[in-house]
Amino acid sequence: MNRVYYVKPENQNKEYLTEMLNEHPEIMFVSFMGIDIGGNGTDEKIPVELFLEDMETMLKYGIQTDGSSVELQGIATLNNARVDLVPDLESTWFVDYNYEYHCEQNGLPVGSLKIPAFLEHDEKKVCSRSILKRTVEVYKTKMIEIFEAKPELAKSLGFEVSDIDEVVLTSATELELWVNTPDDEADIEELSTSQTLKEQYWKRTHGIVRTVMEKCIVELGKYGLEPEMAHKEVGGIASRVGTTGRLKYVMEQLEIDWKYADAMQCADNEIVAREIIEDLFRSHGLEVTFMAKPLEGVAGNGEHTHFGTAVKLKSGKFVNLFSPADMTKEYLSEIGYGSLMGLLRNYDVVNPFVSSSNDSLNRLKPGFEAPVCVVTSLGHTKEIPSRNRSILAGVIRDLTNPMATRFELRAPNPLSNTYLVLAASYMAMLDGIEATVKSGLTMAQLEKEISKAAGDDSFYLEKDKMYRSEDDVFEHYTEEERVALFGKAPSTVYENIQGLNHGGERIKLLKNGGVFTDALIESYKLVTLDKWSTELVGRIIPNNAAVLRSFDKLHTDLATDLDVINWEKLNSLRVELMKDSTAAKSLFSRIRNAIESGDYETASDLQIEMNEKMTAARQMYLDYKRNII
Repeated sequence: MNRVYYVKPENQNKEYLTEMLNEHPEIMFVSFMGIDIGGNGTDEKIPVELFLEDMETMLKYGIQTDGSSVELQGIATLNNARVDLVPDLESTWFVDYNYEYHCEQNGLPVGSLKIPAFLEHDEKKVCSRSILKRTVEVYKTKMIEIFEAKPELAKSLGFEVSDIDEVVLTSATELELWVNTPDDEADIEELSTSQTLKEQYWKRTHGIVRTVMEKCIVELGKYGLEPEMAHKEVGGIASRVGTTGRLKYVMEQLEIDWKYADAMQCADNEIVAREIIEDLFRSHGLEVTFMAKPLEGVAGNGEHTHFGTAVKLKSGKFVNLFSPADMTKEYLSEIGYGSLMGLLRNYDVVNPFVSSSNDSLNRLKPGFEAPVCVVTSLGHTKEIPSRNRSILAGVIRDLTNPMATRFELRAPNPLSNTYLVLAASYMAMLDGIEATVKSGLTMAQLEKEISKAAGDDSFYLEKDKMYRSEDDVFEHYTEEERVALFGKAPSTVYENIQGLNHGGERIKLLKNGGVFTDALIESYKLVTLDKWSTELVGRIIPNNAAVLRSFDKLHTDLATDLDVINWEKLNSLRVELMKDSTAAKSLFSRIRNAIESGDYETASDLQIEMNEKMTAARQMYLDYKRNII
């Protein structure tokens, strides 16, 4: 019997679903998947018999919960907790199979029909999916208004306003992940050396890793995601073969890509892909992490997010709104320049949605492709497209395929809330489009605007900043120069979230058309800061303490004076970090006290100090160990 992997919108009706579920007894459950403000997906098991009995009501009104399992701080309160999960009848539904549980009737794995849904509170949609849905609606409406107000803009792209059928927002993500055998500890020095030598990047996979990676590609295809590529990433070391002939030590970094989709489907697809990949590797005895920076000193996991905008004409033809009429004479169209400038100028209010965790900010440090500067690259010449991997937002061009023109945001990671990343980014782009169209500047003037030097006036961009560089920003500029030219990147979650407190007029662009509301922004801040402070006290400090306790005194009678000096310096730093005395509190205790008293600014400053000293302590112990016989 052929299994069902997904259900398209045109088949989401009682007749089709009833027939399909009756023909497939292995689909035993239904689950409504809402995405709360923190990016968490809901999952519940509704017996399919109950769904069949009450299908019309559930499809129209959804199901009711008490809000205890979702992150909607400040919205769903103890005395007003009802939250409804209302199905999205415009998105693709998926069947999630449990390969450890089989249907008694036909022996197939038991499946759950996962229905993407919206979270409603007080009859208002208050979830990440609804924010993105409103973004798409507002963006499409505004773009039509822009074309109607300036018909020559459409003509410059080769069509008439009356030819437009709809505006289309296309997006794509990818997943980088670390795969390892359980209980094996990482050798950071060995991993770092392999990374520097690029011994793993795009190399051939072997054994169980190859098998599962290939299975992932096949499985993603079954779900209609149209996988495009999978390969080894820069991190990892060569696997080792045990006495049984099987791999016994695996620690590799992989990347898996699939095709673009409309913005909402793109975000839904990512969740499906992540679950498929994780389940397949775990079923073969391998652990998977999508964390942005699972290992300090080694390449982290990124999730480059791609943005595109097109119009579908009534003839069925698509026109990319970012591509100029002549790809060899201009880098971008007027709309393309406006979008890129909007994203860069307003990144202060986009970044809180891109990097909202301690883990995400640990990745964003100078090194392997982790962007630290708000800057773009257009390419060295218009005639020969190039790609700069050191910048935040890249322009991807293909002279032979105008439909391929898009922007690549390089800061997100696999655990970023893609719904909110897409929503905030598209709203920032829309702000830039509106400003650019109103300016009336020529293409040459727009190129000059985005290429301006720091200190030059601009109709839209900040005077004291530079926004374009074709150089490697890690190598070409010192840290002081990067801060002066591109601004200082936030070091902690608290610093990053301040963009939503002090963004001024830029906050308004998020609320354009009711996409975000004051309540939703406030809820997001509460959720993010609560996670940050809880993890800081409950996980990061204990983990750091465990690392410091693992630093053993190793030198013996053969010790040199250097061994003694190195150990004493390290031990002094350990005491400063974690050991209280009657005279002074340790750095760890001072952070705990600041969090308990609600002094988040002080806690943030102390976290920066702690991170710097922990990095120093790790290096000091490594130097100390190297000299031990």
